Amino acid sequence: MMSVVSFPALPPAPSWFPGHMNRFTKQLPALLSRTDVVLELRDSRLPLTSINNNLEGAINKWRAERGHHSTHSRNSSLGYGGPICERIVVLNKRDFVPEWGIEPFKRAMKAKFPDQTVHFASCNKPRDIRSLSEMVVNIAKRNPHATETNVLVIGMPNVGKSTLLNSLRNMGIPGRTPKALQTSAQPGHTRAISTRLKLSEDPLVYSYDSPGVMLPFLGKGDRGAERGVKLALIGKIDFFTGALLAEIYFTAAGIKESLYDIEALVAYLLYRLNVLNPISPAYLTLLPPGSHPFTDAEDFLEQLAIRLNMLLRGGEKDTVRAAKWFVEWWRNEGGLVSASVPENLPTGSDGTHTPLLRRGWGFDFEWTVDASMNSADGGFESAVQMKMEECIDESMRAAREDERSGVGISTTQERKRSWQEKQSMRAAKSKAKFAARKTA
Repeated sequence: MMSVVSFPALPPAPSWFPGHMNRFTKQLPALLSRTDVVLELRDSRLPLTSINNNLEGAINKWRAERGHHSTHSRNSSLGYGGPICERIVVLNKRDFVPEWGIEPFKRAMKAKFPDQTVHFASCNKPRDIRSLSEMVVNIAKRNPHATETNVLVIGMPNVGKSTLLNSLRNMGIPGRTPKALQTSAQPGHTRAISTRLKLSEDPLVYSYDSPGVMLPFLGKGDRGAERGVKLALIGKIDFFTGALLAEIYFTAAGIKESLYDIEALVAYLLYRLNVLNPISPAYLTLLPPGSHPFTDAEDFLEQLAIRLNMLLRGGEKDTVRAAKWFVEWWRNEGGLVSASVPENLPTGSDGTHTPLLRRGWGFDFEWTVDASMNSADGGFESAVQMKMEECIDESMRAAREDERSGVGISTTQERKRSWQEKQSMRAAKSKAKFAARKTA
């Protein structure tokens, strides 16, 4: 059992914001004007990191214009630009997070964001899709004077927007329905707003698929570095290994944006798996029985290379190949193994938890275990909810601090803003001179 898990050193975060993302960001206010329901997809493993704060402003303005805080009668619910205004946050890939944290997370989000409806889903589970489909249809049915209900799906790249819409269409339209939207495992496959897709015939519900939009800049310092590594590990940023480095490519744009040392990704993944289950991390299933948890990425990769018989000439261990295999393993079956951790972890040899034992849920939540986490007292879920609320508060505080201090703005963006300010000042001076000459 590990009582303290040290945080690994991480490389600076890359930046990826190609033209189609910028275009969609500018188009969003106009799209929202004819939208009734926003489905925002996030990854269950990163429910906070996969929030795109650049889209929040447009969504908040849309809700204010619809008077979402006011009470509207059924007769005033017009739809398609009327006061209907619903926002559903869909946490996709629920299979990759422990089940014991889902209800506490929902309650924590309800306490912090009462205007958002949270729904967990897995596109390969018809029950989850049926529940979401019924939720959207019920919204439409509550507004009988609306001729149709329009849904806009937004989110970061590769969270499964197109796959979800295909599943909702199959669930909502009777009979066989062909696949309407192309999907891809590579981030950024959808590059433009799709044509309207029918999700229900009675009542009429249509939807739009949208391009995945990243943040223009993931941030400076440790927070930005961790944000970038998280997105890389869960597949928002694809990577391919070379002889010495894991190169991060944003393959949809066809542009190599940055380089990540593959061992940095493995070191962070080890850290997270150790936090998720400090007693028996998921990666121990890959090693011989009796193996102990690792904190050093190099030692772990050497043992893994031996276990997988990944050797170079002369018997040298191929740790780069082992690292690539390890990350791919976690993205698939390894994520399911890590999600199977029980709420009751085994205790130490003395019958008590080791002091300062750290635990977590997904990649965005981490806390220190204390007496309130003792599920034998019946307060486990309430304690987890409280810990999650603290993590949400800290995440929102950090986001506000970054925005205020300019940490979330890249050097390129700073130069662009400075140039725009100079252009504005020059235009103002020229206008003032022209006005002075005209009055003279």
